Amino acid sequence: MMEPDKRRRIGILTGGGDCPGLNAVIRGSVKTAINLGYEVLGFLKGFEGLVDPVATMPLDLTNTFGILNQGGTILGSTNKGRFTAKVGLDEKREIDVDLLASVRKNVAELEIDGLICVGGDGSLSIAQAMFEAGIPVVGVPKTIDNDLRCTAFSFGFDSAVACAADALDRLHTTAASHERIMVLEVMGRHTGWIALHAGISGGGDVILIPEIDWTYENVCAKIVQRRQMGKRFTLIVVAEGAHPPGGGVVTLDGAQKDRQIRLGGIGQVVADEIQKRLNTETRCVVLGHLQRGGSPTYFDRMLATQYGVHAVRLIEERRFGEMVCYDPPEINSIPIRQAIDSISTVDPFGSAVVAARGLGVSFGDTAQFVNPFPESRVQAATHAERFNASADYWAILELD
Repeated sequence: MMEPDKRRRIGILTGGGDCPGLNAVIRGSVKTAINLGYEVLGFLKGFEGLVDPVATMPLDLTNTFGILNQGGTILGSTNKGRFTAKVGLDEKREIDVDLLASVRKNVAELEIDGLICVGGDGSLSIAQAMFEAGIPVVGVPKTIDNDLRCTAFSFGFDSAVACAADALDRLHTTAASHERIMVLEVMGRHTGWIALHAGISGGGDVILIPEIDWTYENVCAKIVQRRQMGKRFTLIVVAEGAHPPGGGVVTLDGAQKDRQIRLGGIGQVVADEIQKRLNTETRCVVLGHLQRGGSPTYFDRMLATQYGVHAVRLIEERRFGEMVCYDPPEINSIPIRQAIDSISTVDPFGSAVVAARGLGVSFGDTAQFVNPFPESRVQAATHAERFNASADYWAILELD
């Protein structure tokens, strides 16, 4: 008598902060897995659902129908709890070995052939620890900040940029009508990808990001320059992690155990300082979690769906410890360890920054007053240093 075929089962969880496209990953994974003969089990509330009390829900074609364009995640998520592998840019913590042993035991008892972990650098650091503990894990990159290495884009980023650019479109008309300076604070803890892309696509005049040092003198100089050109309003985009002159970051609260500090408030700080210096009405708008909510853009739906499909492929090929990644135009994979070693930051001399400078956008540094297309990075730095020492730089701050 032939033995019945062994049950094949895939698990999936969504960890860390939510963002548009999570449900598209779930749907893509479920449809592909079922086509290959797998059952799919979803773990609730991120990694917390893996251990006592284990919390799961079966996923099938019925309960994943119609979720492609839905924001959030039907599995729930959390960036707090027992699984904390990263609480800062360079601060990593070891996950308790007994906790990992419990996860390994539960995954084995549930007969999970492979576990898909969807998350950012923090969640993928947890996934890497699980892989090293013998748990069959594959990763899917998710972060609106787009700061994961080894992938051109993480899903959620394009949706966040669309939200921020739409906000700039709306602020443009009211700023022009009342001749105001409008400051838009967007997310971006350690990197300025959202601010950069939204600032360019939304017609921002000043973009302040963590990767480029800036001063209030330079920002005010740009505003005055626009006035001299007859433009009586200015749109400023600032990433929440942009460092004020003198260093540090602006936070909403102090450090808390097992979680990163909450950034926020830099937009209002910038607005207050500009208003004080130029005696011009300045308003601040903070997008906050609006960037995380809502329906994913079509690009994010496409990207997230492909990630879900190819995550199942990694399990089918037993390529555990790897993360799917977007290497245009292909979806490939790399070791999770390689993706979490460091973050992807904006190149101050990269093509997007150069394009913005060519448009006349200021990054709050002296380079706004020199050739935006220097032959080399050394030449660019030399130009900026020379201009900073010139009388012309200070003259532009003189009001009419």
